[in-house]
Amino acid sequence: MWIITLYLVCFFSQTQAGDFCEDVFSECQLGDVPWTRCYEDRIASCRPRLRFSPGFIHRKVNSSQEAEVSPTPQHRVHIPSSALQRSRGAASEEEVLLVATVINSTFFKLSPPLGKGKGRALIPDQDRPRHRQGSVMGEFVLAVRAGNSPVRNLSQPIKLTFKHSIQVEDATCVFWQESEQEDGTGRWATDGCDTSDNGAEFICSCNHLSFFAVLVNPVLSVDKRNAVNLSYITYIGSALSVFFSALSLIIYICLQRRRPEKAIGVHMQLTGALLCLHLSFLLCCFWVWQVNENEEGWVCRGLGLLLHWSLLAAFSWTALEGFHLYLLLVRVFNIYVRRYLLKLSLVGWGLPTLTAVVCGISGVYGKHSLGQRDNSTAQICWMSSNFPHRLLVSYITTVAFPCLVVLCNSCMLGLVVFKLWRLRAGSGGSESTSSWKKMNKEKGTQLWKDCATVLGLSCVLGLSWGFASTTYISLPGIYVFTILNSLQGVFMFLWSVALTCKSRSDNNSSVRDPSSQKMMTTSFNN
Repeated sequence: MWIITLYLVCFFSQTQAGDFCEDVFSECQLGDVPWTRCYEDRIASCRPRLRFSPGFIHRKVNSSQEAEVSPTPQHRVHIPSSALQRSRGAASEEEVLLVATVINSTFFKLSPPLGKGKGRALIPDQDRPRHRQGSVMGEFVLAVRAGNSPVRNLSQPIKLTFKHSIQVEDATCVFWQESEQEDGTGRWATDGCDTSDNGAEFICSCNHLSFFAVLVNPVLSVDKRNAVNLSYITYIGSALSVFFSALSLIIYICLQRRRPEKAIGVHMQLTGALLCLHLSFLLCCFWVWQVNENEEGWVCRGLGLLLHWSLLAAFSWTALEGFHLYLLLVRVFNIYVRRYLLKLSLVGWGLPTLTAVVCGISGVYGKHSLGQRDNSTAQICWMSSNFPHRLLVSYITTVAFPCLVVLCNSCMLGLVVFKLWRLRAGSGGSESTSSWKKMNKEKGTQLWKDCATVLGLSCVLGLSWGFASTTYISLPGIYVFTILNSLQGVFMFLWSVALTCKSRSDNNSSVRDPSSQKMMTTSFNN
């Protein structure tokens, strides 16, 4: 994912301010005039600090020929020669300056909606600009400027290409139109732009140059009613998870004292990580909602760091659960590791701590805005929406890493199912007719136990996170994902109760199925 924006400023410049193009964006934001107008005025007179700047095109092109540039692999601009000649104005030079770059959409502040009767009756319907609402695809805006003269009402349109890989609805090419109040706000308008989609790219044909973007409504964008329902489910589920995770920790501590085993120690660490995750989530929501909704202070940044650290710790210990299961089922012999739990703890707690500290020093954390279909927003202390590399950090730590963990643990669960199947197939033999009904009943009971074992292991291995893929398919998938993952603490409590009951059963009853008992002991309690 390309996170390339014009506001990447070199902090070690020793030249006069305003000489380099890399400084234009940050300096225009500090001025009194709208930064978009300042940018368009100054970007033509600056010079790039580097000859080749990623995501930034600043070059001379021949106005008698058409030009095509690609500031990023996802964006391409094709300008006909007629537009370049018009951008020359009265200049005699054949070459004109062409500037194309991408800017994060969070810097474009929308004007508040007009109330009924406020300025609407003064503008005829046919003269009002066609404003659009929606989210900017990829959170990137393509800025294009050529020559020194305004380029409008072209007979041959300029074509801008936006690559996409997601299913969306109501995709519309728009440009940025400043508000008349000159307060730096504006609206997305569609005048002079047509939209076409070939399946992999949105092609915008516009008769002018400006700041362009594609507004989309994701197919599964959540409306306000469903957002409220999902919020209540998340809050209640997280509160239950906090309570039952604390109970699970008490149970695991008692089990560990009675029967010190490595698997119980790993379960205990995972439960502690889940307790921190759900508790930090509730604290982040409470701080934004009740205590400090408008300001972004050090407390919100600290809570964002705590939430991110807890999430990484939960995934790390989930991965270590799968690793421990791998040692028990695949490398059954010679798996003794000196100070095993200590080494796992260095990975399970050390890696999230290192990642969170680096992100905190880089200024990643702060207020994060969540958009909804009705154009309203909800906020949470998480990764700041204004941080330029937020998407990159988010995809690596909260998408790529969890996907890798779920994939590996899914393989481990498949291995468990295969081992159980082989044990059941191997334990079957020739039974007499008189005992056939009794054995058939026992096999049915054992099948239910095996299903419960696999279901419990699925929760311990964090496979419920795999339902995140269903959130892109259907609205019920979002509800299933929300319910399962908000109740992780409850599932861990049920697993701890199952281990307690099994421990008592092992101590107070004889073993009826040696192969099954060996499988359960090897898998979960060694």
